[in-house]
Amino acid sequence: MTMPVRTLEFADAREAADLGAFLARLIHYDRAAAVRLQAGGGAAGGGALAVFGRPASFEVLAIRTARLGAPYAPRAEAPLDVTVSAGELLDAIDAGSAEDTARTAVVPAAVTGPPWAGVLPPRGGWRQVAGLPGAESVRRALAVAVAEFRARDEQLAPGDRTRSARDRIGREIWSRTLGDTHLPLRAVHAAQSLGFLRPVRALVPAGAAPEEPWALLESGGWLRLRTPFGSIAVRRSGLGGLTVTPT
Repeated sequence: MTMPVRTLEFADAREAADLGAFLARLIHYDRAAAVRLQAGGGAAGGGALAVFGRPASFEVLAIRTARLGAPYAPRAEAPLDVTVSAGELLDAIDAGSAEDTARTAVVPAAVTGPPWAGVLPPRGGWRQVAGLPGAESVRRALAVAVAEFRARDEQLAPGDRTRSARDRIGREIWSRTLGDTHLPLRAVHAAQSLGFLRPVRALVPAGAAPEEPWALLESGGWLRLRTPFGSIAVRRSGLGGLTVTPT
């Protein structure tokens, strides 16, 4: 049976390009990365696409949304909920740009979803948690952690610099929590690596640093770092298979 062609229509070319940049970062860490897509049926609101991915080496889920030009499934089709290859979705977005249809992308064929794709954060019930440090403090904590990893890695004897030894060091460092929160540093490191911690270029007085509208939320056993560019969610019990060597 031939599946019907499903097409995403983004609100504008920038939405498609930003999603493409996110997919490219996921593929940087795992060329075989998969993403779960949801749209319509109230999953992300009919006018938005929610994209879930798991960047390799970080033990977190990354969530990116893209505004759609029109609510998905305008002809009463089933809501979109499918796991696809991140690389094939990026190719579809690039193909749209090459054909001057930068606002559209064909949804790739479904793939067998990895285990994480069946365990997504809750859609609602999120409440803000106090204690998230300011932007400069967050960046300083990340810089200190990266410097510590590199220093301890360099101290290993050549014969001891194995993947398991480096992962042990990384696990210790990136499992530490940020400030007075329960958010592990690996979640913030993933947010930075995926471009979620970029400064927001808002209108601010000359010489003043722009405010960073980041928030820490919790729902059930999940914590979520929300930024204007995407979110990082982590279960307090972990997702399994942690490897944390920074790149």
